[in-house]
Amino acid sequence: MTDQKPLNWTPAAGIGYTVVRRPDGGMTLTFTNLSDATIQHWHDFALEHLLGSDRLTRNLYDLRQVGEIPEKAVRTAMDANSDPGARNIRLAVVVANQKVAEAIREIYYSVTAETSAAIKIFTDMDAAETWLSRPLDQIA
Repeated sequence: MTDQKPLNWTPAAGIGYTVVRRPDGGMTLTFTNLSDATIQHWHDFALEHLLGSDRLTRNLYDLRQVGEIPEKAVRTAMDANSDPGARNIRLAVVVANQKVAEAIREIYYSVTAETSAAIKIFTDMDAAETWLSRPLDQIA
């Protein structure tokens, strides 16, 4: 894809995630921690990125290095994913194990917040990539 949207992300000291452009035009975000600074930095980056959301996009969040997902992180992600710009996003979240996946689902489904992005949680990277590779008009 030659007309990829600029990434507009640079590393910052003390921030526990990195971002790279995926070959399909989306982004892969790899998290090493979910400190308050990381959560805030990611939230600001995500909202800024959604401002220019103009096409269907595949994003992958790799959280396998994070042993526990704080409720604050899930709620912050839900806030960003409720932005109308997120309607163009298919988001695969990959976590370390089923226990972490269930903890996220418990928080996520305890709130009836609307989200715009199509989100699915995985414990297997290959399964996440398979889901992301489906045609973008097949959201479910």
